[in-house]
Amino acid sequence: MKKLIIICAVFMFAVEVSSQCKYEFKDIITIPSTFIKDQASSGTCWSFAGISFVESEMMKSGRDSLNLSEMYVVNKCYLFKGERAVRYHGQNSFGGGGALEDVLWVMDNYGLVPESVYTGLQYGKEEHNHGELDAVLSSLISTVSKRKGLTDGWKKAYKSVVESYLGVTPETFEYEGKKYTPLTFSEERIGLKRSDYIAITSFTHHPFYKEFILEVPDNWMYDVVMNVKLDELVSIVDNALQNGYSVLWGADVSESGFYWKEGVAIVPETETKNMTESELARWVELDDKDKQRYGATSPVKEKTITQDMRQEAFDNYTTTDDHGMHIVGMAKDKEGKEYYKVKNSWNKSNQKDGYLYVSKAFFRYKTIDIVVNKAALSKDMKKLLFEK
Repeated sequence: MKKLIIICAVFMFAVEVSSQCKYEFKDIITIPSTFIKDQASSGTCWSFAGISFVESEMMKSGRDSLNLSEMYVVNKCYLFKGERAVRYHGQNSFGGGGALEDVLWVMDNYGLVPESVYTGLQYGKEEHNHGELDAVLSSLISTVSKRKGLTDGWKKAYKSVVESYLGVTPETFEYEGKKYTPLTFSEERIGLKRSDYIAITSFTHHPFYKEFILEVPDNWMYDVVMNVKLDELVSIVDNALQNGYSVLWGADVSESGFYWKEGVAIVPETETKNMTESELARWVELDDKDKQRYGATSPVKEKTITQDMRQEAFDNYTTTDDHGMHIVGMAKDKEGKEYYKVKNSWNKSNQKDGYLYVSKAFFRYKTIDIVVNKAALSKDMKKLLFEK
């Protein structure tokens, strides 16, 4: 009898779970974007996200879609990053990571090139793997930074390492029957300028409507961001999408509500279990009941995110600058709740073919910063930020 009761209970739970509303998203805004790419084993999300953003901006301006090279940008940043690291005696951040505006900086100063011209796969691999490259460069920078009486020899050695793994960047190249330099290609075929864009965030440790240097390790260029209130940050993204502009997005993805496999990012009201750092390892440990409770498979109630909650998470390092992605649309679930549709650079390795649906609560809580075309700002926001 007891066995029968247990079987019935299990059956009833299964019926209850199956009747729950699973995530079903309907895209309500779709910004044209290029295909999903794969950063593979490299810390270059910032370049993949930035290049994807540039490719969408080109289409928004009426230009042809292009497949641009992420690794050309990575090469140029590595070279400048190495010199800056030595200049600061190795005391600043050095590694494969980067900031959202790095692609725009390279575009202005060095131009951009098509993927067919520069793949960055110089080391005999079919996909990016920068573990060895990063280790060699870090060791070189660490050694050189401790010495006095430096010659320019270390710069040649450093550049040689970068080019051994990624290849020599072209001074000139032919594309579709015409000869270009990276700068002339950027000017003639891409047609964008860094000055047309603005980086924006929302934190209370700096005054609102003022610029400040964002204090995160990957901001090795010491780029400034404009500070706005949290509700305004959300409104800026909404307004951009509603007017046909995509948004470059930097965020923390170590949060337990970031369900990559399921293609959903939320802030569930129910706290998840404290598991390992790996997103995959974390979720294979959960049974279906727990996944449902925490919102991985079906909608759940989320926390209400305030400006103070967001600031506390940034201050205590539970929000960190983990990952760069590209917001390319908006969607609603079956209950009418809005999500941002986000293009990632981890190949089509999840249930949403490489995309992610991010709740506005998650965006409010875990955003580091965004970059958007100034033309995408509302008149009121332009007046607030620029007419002082």
